[in-house]
Amino acid sequence: MKTAKQAALSVSRTTGRMTSAVRLLPSFLIMGGQRCGTTSLYRALAQHPLVYKPVLRKGVHYFDTASYGHGLSWYRAHFPMRVGTALLIRRFGGLPQAFESSPYYLFHPLAGERIAADLPGAKLIVLVRDPVERACSAHAHELARGFETEECFERALELEEERVAGAEELFRADPHAAHHGHRHLAYLARGRYADQLERLEPLFGRDRIMVIDSHRFFHEPEPVYDRLLRFLRVPRFGYPGFSRHNWRPRPKQLPDSLRLRLMDRFEEHDRRLVRWLDGEPSWRR
Repeated sequence: MKTAKQAALSVSRTTGRMTSAVRLLPSFLIMGGQRCGTTSLYRALAQHPLVYKPVLRKGVHYFDTASYGHGLSWYRAHFPMRVGTALLIRRFGGLPQAFESSPYYLFHPLAGERIAADLPGAKLIVLVRDPVERACSAHAHELARGFETEECFERALELEEERVAGAEELFRADPHAAHHGHRHLAYLARGRYADQLERLEPLFGRDRIMVIDSHRFFHEPEPVYDRLLRFLRVPRFGYPGFSRHNWRPRPKQLPDSLRLRLMDRFEEHDRRLVRWLDGEPSWRR
């Protein structure tokens, strides 16, 4: 039996599909990384009068799950309807832009290809943070959600390669497949940001991808926000209320020996981020 919330979502999706022809498609996506501040940035952008969030939830997860089989009208149904163009230009000096935030898009091997095919011209926003801190945060997050069963972080790292093995081959063989380990237990692999960005670059071009250092966003949000609006070509009307969402404290301090070992493993990947950030990542300085 459906809950009231499930019933409401079903009605909303049905209505959305019936009116999909007059609904917006995203002109940009926040596509990750996971545990890098995507929710905080999403909520800041959603306060702008010309930036429209999805109707139902922050992340539609269309390009990275079996939902992709539902087709573009299903996806479009998740976004607001178009409003009067002349009125918006007169009032705000620009046109509305829809967006969503699904952090698995960055890591899923098929998501970039699908986005490039279905949203030609779309821009991508990627947030990155200290990959060691990201891995710790992701482990605590997945443990709290019940997707992780190994309480020892170091042991979870040892299991990672086995847990994610064969995922890309599975996705290529069956585009609608899901892989639990790949989505929830890839603590180190998801912190190799340069690998994921370099997979996207041939599909979108460097000028349509903006990479944000999360540390800088949280400590000095205004200049990051200004640069982001210039990237999106959206006028600024003051600053939104910046706040931190989905923050989760680590259960205990990471041993220095483990942190140094992991930092060494990420060194080459972090070095390749310099050209994306126009400088050294904050966690390497």
